[in-house]
Amino acid sequence: MRDDRSRRLPPPPPPPPPPPWVALSHLAQEISYDDVMAALRATPSWQVAVALGCTAVSFLALTLYDRSALSYVGARIPYGVVSVASFCAYAVGNTMGFGPLTAGAIRYRFYTPYGLEPEDVARVIAFVTAAFGIGLLSTTGLGLLIAGAAPGLDMPEALLRPAGALLLVVPAVLLIAAFRGGALRFRQHRLETPAPRLIVQQLAATVIDITAAGSALWILLPPIDVGWTGFIAVYAVAIGLGVLSHVPAGLGVFETVIVALVGAQADTGQVLGALLLYRIVYHVVPLLLAAVVVSLLETRRAAARLATSGLFREGVRVVPPVIAALALLLGGMLVFSGVTPAEDARLDQLAVLLSLPIVEGAHFISSILGLLLLVTARGLAYRLDGAWWAAVAITPIAMVLSLMKGIALTESTLLGILLVLLLLARDSFKRPAPLLHQVLGGRWLMTIAVLLVSAVAVLFFAYKDVDYAHELWWQFEFSAEAPRGLRALLGLTILALGLAAWSLLRPLAPPATEASDDEIEKARAIFAAQPDTQGQLALMGDKNLMFSADGKAFIMYGRQGRSWIALGDPVGERSSWPELVWRFVETARGAGGRAVFYQVEPPHLSLYADAGLTAFKLGEEAMVELAGFELKGSKRANLRHAYNKGQRDGLVFEMIPLEAVPSHMAELRAVSDEWLALHNVREKRFSLGAFDPAYVACQPVAVLRREGKVVAFATLMLTTLKDEVSVDLMRFASDAPTGSMDFLFISLLLHFKEQGYGRFNLGMAPLAGLPESSAATLWYRVGRAVFEHGERFYNFAGLHSFKGKFSPVWEPRYLAVSGGMNPMIALADITVLISGGWRGVVAK
Repeated sequence: MRDDRSRRLPPPPPPPPPPPWVALSHLAQEISYDDVMAALRATPSWQVAVALGCTAVSFLALTLYDRSALSYVGARIPYGVVSVASFCAYAVGNTMGFGPLTAGAIRYRFYTPYGLEPEDVARVIAFVTAAFGIGLLSTTGLGLLIAGAAPGLDMPEALLRPAGALLLVVPAVLLIAAFRGGALRFRQHRLETPAPRLIVQQLAATVIDITAAGSALWILLPPIDVGWTGFIAVYAVAIGLGVLSHVPAGLGVFETVIVALVGAQADTGQVLGALLLYRIVYHVVPLLLAAVVVSLLETRRAAARLATSGLFREGVRVVPPVIAALALLLGGMLVFSGVTPAEDARLDQLAVLLSLPIVEGAHFISSILGLLLLVTARGLAYRLDGAWWAAVAITPIAMVLSLMKGIALTESTLLGILLVLLLLARDSFKRPAPLLHQVLGGRWLMTIAVLLVSAVAVLFFAYKDVDYAHELWWQFEFSAEAPRGLRALLGLTILALGLAAWSLLRPLAPPATEASDDEIEKARAIFAAQPDTQGQLALMGDKNLMFSADGKAFIMYGRQGRSWIALGDPVGERSSWPELVWRFVETARGAGGRAVFYQVEPPHLSLYADAGLTAFKLGEEAMVELAGFELKGSKRANLRHAYNKGQRDGLVFEMIPLEAVPSHMAELRAVSDEWLALHNVREKRFSLGAFDPAYVACQPVAVLRREGKVVAFATLMLTTLKDEVSVDLMRFASDAPTGSMDFLFISLLLHFKEQGYGRFNLGMAPLAGLPESSAATLWYRVGRAVFEHGERFYNFAGLHSFKGKFSPVWEPRYLAVSGGMNPMIALADITVLISGGWRGVVAK
């Protein structure tokens, strides 16, 4: 009976196809490392030349991505700057992976000096990313539609053309919506479509880009029984999967797809050789050119005709990330070189010139230097002078060892290029920080792990014909290359584990200490000579102070939870800011925290981008230009009315000079205490002053008197430069007439205009000026909603309206912090810090 029932059961489903990695592993078992190298050396030079030409066309088309994106956000930037920015961004992004992050950082450095705000750069990155994805669909769809066939796709040929037509639906819908002048809606989301001309231009650019890049590989591949259009469709699929994998350069994923789909049409060894050469042509060569371009710009720093060139100014800003990407690439090259065999002819030459111990030592040390160069690349990206010195020391040694271990001329030449570029760009690496002080983050540790796993795979592939035995570890012969590879891999693994342990188990940085009286006096001397007034808040004594190495600048900060929150930009000499910002970020990270910069100004955002932070708009600060302020004219009618009303109400404006403030402290405290009780609030701190007699006595005070009694006052922040004046504490009594604060501000503006001050800072209006675009990020959408509907918690719109009546110039202010959920968490920590704890948040 059991057998009968079993016969009535449906047949089991066929086993699923093996994953691509397994398929590639099976294919690799059929070929040898020597076959791949032989195929690589047999490639005619004319094919390489044509592939380089196709690569040039591809990168030229990529410049149109940025031009279209900048047109979409309404920005006009010279094409020379756009082309260099695009080339460097793609050269680095294609190699390091995480394109929106790595390439986006380069675009940020190029475009923000031309007036683009961080949200505009984010929209440029989003446009470029989306355009590439839609272009992939278009290219794949056109390829399938025209060719009607594609190798390796497990689909009947009769379905390939319909599948191609289906892929074209998305770009077609986008074009139709653009021509109709509308927007695409999906549930609660609304996307404003670009102009039809822009969409057509971008689709054409993407098709040219992918077609040219695919043609570069097509030229290098051996003859296959696949049409050109069908192969371009396959190439687009492989590129898409590589991008989605987020593996640097799609390494392994792209090769897996190409070999699995095309390998059946040709010798697998030749296909792998072509893929390796394609990587060199499309990734290594552009990265080398990008490094040369930015380094040449760096060496011409003193040229007068370039000193005012936007291309020059912004080109030198990407020297560190480009050189870091090159160091990362060459570090990986040294690692893989250590686990692969050298040519027999070169080993025979070495046997005549050098003794075996020298060759063995060169092979082992060269691999170790490769991993160290990989770690050094991180420091180069962060502009560390310690990383520069390490790279300059490692590179020439690795050059010599490359010749001693196998006469690797190409390897040695590339290392020589890196050394020259490092020497030319010395001025770009001025941050005085030791390399070992850096903590390797999860991304870098993962990169090292992927590198080691790949090195293991390459080692077993290169020596798969060698049977493993314990004796291999102790074989020392010129022809015994597998043992050398094993020993090099063991050294790499031990070093990598040591670096990981150092990063994960190193002791946290010591906790920050409160500012001493001497440090506060030092800060007082620094901010007194600055144009901005915010530095005076350091005198509150409730913040920690971090001074630059030269003592000419400082950061004032507080800590809440894991957030190290710096108030505003650094205070002091601008030349001291970069080192100070980097040191603050590293100190926070070393202590297991997150670095946060609260209320920073647009001109300095590149400092925080270089340190790996992202800017999020907080609101806008109101600045009144005093030279043009007056009460005449129809636009000032409301201010005239408020000023005249205050005079009719018997209000008298008076300035109490600094030396006389202590004698008026009792009546000022009475008004302050009454105001706190009237509004049922606690004293705020950190970004605001509190009524502390010692602090209030550090600044002049403006008061309003009525019948001789103080009914309102405002403490003032000034510097010796008379460039800016701002209000700190503002308090009024319950019997102050309505409109007293309007009268006080008008009186202050007129007084300081007469005193020759430049501008009056009315303070920030939180969440004001956030973009309403449908492409805005979650941060801006939430902030906009809170601004419009958050009156229950804070008078956002009312505060903006009060300051707006003085016709100020609105300047954006930003929160600089790492991405993810960190902005939300940091803002919560800032709120707690200002409120004096969670109790202050709940109880106002």
